[in-house]
Amino acid sequence: MKSAESAPALAIPQLIVGLGNPEPKYEQTRHNIGFTAVDALCRCWQISLSENRKFQALFGEGRSPTGEKIRLIKPLTYMNRSGQAIRSVTDWFKLPPESVLVIYDEMDLPLGKIRLRLSGSAGGHNGMKSAIAHLGTQNFPRLRIGIGKPNVAATQDKDAISHVLGKFSDPETQLISDVLQLVVQSVELSLKQGVEKAMSLYNNRTVGAIDTPNN
Repeated sequence: MKSAESAPALAIPQLIVGLGNPEPKYEQTRHNIGFTAVDALCRCWQISLSENRKFQALFGEGRSPTGEKIRLIKPLTYMNRSGQAIRSVTDWFKLPPESVLVIYDEMDLPLGKIRLRLSGSAGGHNGMKSAIAHLGTQNFPRLRIGIGKPNVAATQDKDAISHVLGKFSDPETQLISDVLQLVVQSVELSLKQGVEKAMSLYNNRTVGAIDTPNN
């Protein structure tokens, strides 16, 4: 008789990564929402980031609301080489990939939604392609923040690029403020009870659905 499978270990993040591009011209763009999310976490947890050349990132560490040590980074390598910075930190602190939570933008999710997953492909996101390549696995949690698609059908790559690298409108900026609160809450629950628990509570939530048709 086979023994019952033991319950899988909880996925508790020890390193939180926000994906984005350095340089002022990229600040507050849709593609940099991962950076913005990490900034929001730092404010809530009173953790400051400073440049760490060894990690090629802005790095900070402190205590999570649960009292556990937590580390946060914003890679300075540019999006398509984000994995270099992530791998530098995981190697230095000897962290397993499954303890890394990566936060980034997702065009296939509408504005106002977030989506947590324990693993998965890059889905065409260059920052995630780099993270997967450098960590050598797809098995690490990620939190995608919806940025929506262009108003016009993005049939050409340049339309999508223009949308992703554009800044949020004023109404969208107000909505993003609420989304970031949702991000903080979901990450804090991930730290307390594991990513799976946060997935079950937050993946179906929508904040401030303005002018959105019913599904």
